[in-house]
Amino acid sequence: MDNTPIAKRVRAAYEQPYDPAQLVKRLTELMVKHNESYRETALRSGLDHQGVRRILSGQRPKMVSCILLAEHYGLNPNEFLLLAGLPKLQVFDIQTETAKNLPVEAVEVAKAVARIQGTKKRKEVAQAILTMVNHYFE
Repeated sequence: MDNTPIAKRVRAAYEQPYDPAQLVKRLTELMVKHNESYRETALRSGLDHQGVRRILSGQRPKMVSCILLAEHYGLNPNEFLLLAGLPKLQVFDIQTETAKNLPVEAVEVAKAVARIQGTKKRKEVAQAILTMVNHYFE
């Protein structure tokens, strides 16, 4: 793992050449899939009304824009960060090695929750499961 502070890694990334083709392609695919214009995508994700247009025109997005877009589409933000030529954030890495010590039933529940589209829905379901488990053991 790189121990360089994230601010330095981000600054170094912005100094590197940027090829927007892959990010533009992925964002366009998602917009088509969700039947959204660039303006709708921007506003629904929390960006200003021209945020997506700037990305589609080849401007490298800021880190927060990548995170907001990923949240909007229910994706891991590291996908957008890497496509934007920015460093991925460890906080968004999914730790799969911990599943080795879990019972099969717990892994099945975790996989089912992971298939839920949309971060907000997934969080609500996970919270409901935790509430039920905690209530059961009171």
